[in-house]
Amino acid sequence: MLKISARRHLTSLTFVALCLLSSQSMAEEGIAAYYANKYHGRTTASGAIYDKNKLTAAHRTLKFGTQVKVTDLNNHKSVIVTINDRGPFIKKRIIDLSYAAAQKLDLLKAGLSKVRLEIIQ
Repeated sequence: MLKISARRHLTSLTFVALCLLSSQSMAEEGIAAYYANKYHGRTTASGAIYDKNKLTAAHRTLKFGTQVKVTDLNNHKSVIVTINDRGPFIKKRIIDLSYAAAQKLDLLKAGLSKVRLEIIQ
């Protein structure tokens, strides 16, 4: 009986581990926006100073330092950003990009776009 219980426990742990690993590779789709210039030079939630010329972004739950590939689903351009802030705080938006990241995606004129996020590291 003890062997069966240990096997079940190990199976449960394996399942949890696989779920955690697979969640790291899952993608998320939604709307992206970018920071207004007025935030340049202000402190982010991570303690870093927001620099509009760096490839950074805000996400509600990803750990600070996580690298994310952001792909614009309209023009298929991509950029890799580092999460260093919390947000966005507007429903249906999944990421706020720095000015530089938005520029790489040709997002500046439209201001918003549907994107896909993939965790790189």
